[in-house]
Amino acid sequence: MADAAVTAVGPARTAGHQVKARHEYRGMRTVEHYFTVPLVHGTDSETITVFAREYVSTAHTPQEAEDLPWLLFLQGGPGGRGNRFASLGGWSKAAAKDFRILMLDQRGTGLSTPIDRNTLALQGDEAAQAAYLENFRADSIVADAELIRNTLGSPAWSIFGQSYGGFCALTYLSFAPQGLREALITGGLAPLSVPAEDVYRATFRRVAARNAQYFGWYPEDRDTVDRIARHLRSTAETLPDGSVLTVERFQMVGSFLGGNTRVDALHHLLEDAFVAADGGTRLSDAFLEQVHGIVSRRSNPLYAVVHESIYGQGSATAWAAWRVLAEYPQFRPDADHVLLTGEMVYPWYFDQDPALQPLRGVAELLAAKEDWAPLYDVDRLAANTVPVAAAVYAEDIYVDRDLSLGTASAVRGLQVWETADFHHDGIADDGEAIFGQLLGMVRSVRR
Repeated sequence: MADAAVTAVGPARTAGHQVKARHEYRGMRTVEHYFTVPLVHGTDSETITVFAREYVSTAHTPQEAEDLPWLLFLQGGPGGRGNRFASLGGWSKAAAKDFRILMLDQRGTGLSTPIDRNTLALQGDEAAQAAYLENFRADSIVADAELIRNTLGSPAWSIFGQSYGGFCALTYLSFAPQGLREALITGGLAPLSVPAEDVYRATFRRVAARNAQYFGWYPEDRDTVDRIARHLRSTAETLPDGSVLTVERFQMVGSFLGGNTRVDALHHLLEDAFVAADGGTRLSDAFLEQVHGIVSRRSNPLYAVVHESIYGQGSATAWAAWRVLAEYPQFRPDADHVLLTGEMVYPWYFDQDPALQPLRGVAELLAAKEDWAPLYDVDRLAANTVPVAAAVYAEDIYVDRDLSLGTASAVRGLQVWETADFHHDGIADDGEAIFGQLLGMVRSVRR
């Protein structure tokens, strides 16, 4: 099923490698690594840069640190750069006791060769840009990781995947399991063969339930959300970038609903909404500034452009979330009591967000692409021998619990820790405990 992908990441090749800076502060040492990798693995294509930052606790001497095994962290996304730590804490503090942490800026993000409206234009016309972006999915990220592992001279290493990073971990287990000692996954057991439409049906159902739960906690916010929607239908409000705040863009603040640590911050956002102004009530500058940070994709356009492609395998996604939305009228922006949405991506993003407008044609081409390569090898996963443990959050609105358990049953030896104590951002809430739980589970297999 996946011979081409296996060939691309199988041989022990290495990448160009530069170390540009080393620093020590607040109990940790960091090293900045820049790797040169092919855009298209397994070919003589042009090259791009992939950046990764190494974190080591100063509890280890430099000599001791050289002997520590590597832990590769795969960040959520797609389109999210690796975490920037000011100090070790939470899961990173726990991991740094036993590992050298490698924080990857997945290709197209952070200090890796970037993707945005300016850099993509250098690739040529929309068809050329779309062809370029086809190389920024999990299969290419895994191939990058294997080149980096071999370049660092590491034996099979440990990986820790959060959210989309967990999707990448499953791709790693599919195409390059020889590179893995063990895999830890949090909120990221991807559906292996479920159509994108079914993924979004599950998402809409869970987001609707989370809305009901939230408004049960903060009933006054039900009135505030309705008031904001009515106001936006009759009054033009602009965000700091000059674009219009529509009802559907306002609904995107529902991204707060996916977290333990963020959900209550939604209330604090909504309480800033209105101020008295000359000519009547308006949305406050403080509120508009905060909303802009949520709805603009200027800092991570890759998220919007390739988001649905993470579910694309052998067929077009064709704006699946937008099509499924028609089945859930309570999410329509003209509903009497609008619901807040989650991380779905709709075609109108590319009309209303100035940072995405130049990418509308490219996004349409990717949505129509029918021949996406497989991201998972179900036969290899069924025969898996790498110890794997995954945290499945019972009420996760972004990675559905039932679909996650279906995936877990398809991966030989995968151990599930199901909990209702955390939501999608669990590792931001108590990452130390979650990391310790999962590491203990995979290590128990070796005893």
